[in-house]
Amino acid sequence: MFSVVSLRRIFRKSLTEIDQTTLIYFLSLVVGLLSALAAVLLKNSIHFAHQFLETRVSQFQSNLPYLLLPLIGILLTFLFVKYVVKDNIGHGISRVLYAISKRKGHLKPHNTWTSIVASTLTIGFGGSVGAEAPIVLTGSSIGSTLGRFFRLNYRSITLLIGCGAAGAVSGIFKAPIAGIVFTLEILMFDLTVASIVPLLISSVTAATTTFFLMGDEVLFAFNLTESFKVNTIPWYLLLGVISGLLSLYFSRMTLFIESQYEKIKNVFVRLLIGGFILGSLIYLFPSFYGEGYNVIMSLLKGEADLLYNHTIFSRFTENYPMFILFLATLVLFKVVASSSTNGAGGVGGIFAPTLFVGGVNGFLAANLLNRFTGFDIPDNRFILAGMAGMMAGVMHAPLTAIFLIAEITGGYSLLIPLIITSTIAFITTRIFEKHSIYHIELAKRGELITHDKDKAVLTFMNWRRDIETDLLTVKAKDTLGELIKVISRSKRNLFPVVDDNNVLEGVVLLDDVREIMFNSELYDKVLVKDLMAIPPTYVDKSESIDAVMEAFKKTEAWNLPVLDKGYYVGFISKSRIYSTYRELLMQFSEE
Repeated sequence: MFSVVSLRRIFRKSLTEIDQTTLIYFLSLVVGLLSALAAVLLKNSIHFAHQFLETRVSQFQSNLPYLLLPLIGILLTFLFVKYVVKDNIGHGISRVLYAISKRKGHLKPHNTWTSIVASTLTIGFGGSVGAEAPIVLTGSSIGSTLGRFFRLNYRSITLLIGCGAAGAVSGIFKAPIAGIVFTLEILMFDLTVASIVPLLISSVTAATTTFFLMGDEVLFAFNLTESFKVNTIPWYLLLGVISGLLSLYFSRMTLFIESQYEKIKNVFVRLLIGGFILGSLIYLFPSFYGEGYNVIMSLLKGEADLLYNHTIFSRFTENYPMFILFLATLVLFKVVASSSTNGAGGVGGIFAPTLFVGGVNGFLAANLLNRFTGFDIPDNRFILAGMAGMMAGVMHAPLTAIFLIAEITGGYSLLIPLIITSTIAFITTRIFEKHSIYHIELAKRGELITHDKDKAVLTFMNWRRDIETDLLTVKAKDTLGELIKVISRSKRNLFPVVDDNNVLEGVVLLDDVREIMFNSELYDKVLVKDLMAIPPTYVDKSESIDAVMEAFKKTEAWNLPVLDKGYYVGFISKSRIYSTYRELLMQFSEE
């Protein structure tokens, strides 16, 4: 039986005649194929779980089982993650970003399948989240695992991670262009010839595979028939502003609610609270059950009454204000349902909830405008534009939003409204929030990799490895004679002055001692405290590389002391950072 090492050797030997570029092209095809198969497997697993459970729920003639099903799904997910996976697999896209920026593209091999199982349990039982983030993590992990299997460099591994993400989005939506743009916008890849070709191969392979296996049964598809009317442009501008503000609400509420769940230290109490809140919301609003794409399809088909009639509010069928209030509640409380799912221990993404909120918001806006302005605005166009606007605002990915909705509708007749709404939504959100929901936490920690190559390299640097700890220290009460003995043993021209508790008091430079160091008459008369100077500033070991570089910029110093909670650690030099920077830049620039 061959070991992994033996298998790698066989493959590497058979591929020795293939150059690096050709190998990447071949692996991108394999990643696209496997990502599509994973997407098909996940969507079918969720679909069959829904069918199985809904068949049994229908026997009760009420929504009462919805109070319990989501809790069961989250409990099963929690047990699977805790006792089988034994690792955190939530927030898939943020996990991919972290792996790229801080772990040299290393995603654990179990991510190739564990997210599929966990999200099937969560969403199949009614969790109000999406399958897109788990499948992106799965596809990215496939790319990472293959790259490390063939011992590729950092740049090639991250490129295969991008191929996995592109293949996942392309496969799950049957939207190859959106898959590529998603990778470029969300994962922040550089757009170069060396990167675009593998992404194209992976994305097209995934879309073709999914189409072959599932045909048109990919989430939802809708063909527009109405033509675009120029006089509706002001209303799409308005929809963009509304979508931008709603995106800000969605993003901040998601982070706030999930942070509140994290404060509950007892995991079972957290699970019960989240499961109860989610179950109650689904009982009142069955539209929150699962991903919600069926709700969007009902709205696109003009069957909004079906969503309303199957709730406890159906007695108010003829009450228009109550109908509007119902839709507004769906828009505002979907974020509570999705955040409670993830916060309680479920595994899923906010991709589908974002589209859900955008679609319902677009329908609500069109309905109100048609009733009170006299305009005849097609509901389905506003639904699709609202989805794009919401995605552009929450994810800060206007191009992904535009191309995804354009590809889903089977054409580009909606392109102008999509561009208008997405752009305005993005600009509106950007005024208040610089980073997308995927990037906020990483940006706060200074771990966000960006399109700016200089910043990307700095982000990837672990500057703490370059701290120089070989400098000999002295005490302020030491005499010049004692200092000279230390200088004779040192190969450095910098001497930190610390107290008995290792707290930095100052520094002594060799240049400041040179004129008197051979005057033995001063050895017992001059003390170190008379010679030391106060550093222009210091950096703490917990600070980011951006803070370190900013300190060098402000002080124009070449060496700065490093402290750890006030205690002396060592010195960091600008020249050493630049040397490490040049080495990493070569890795990033390698074609």
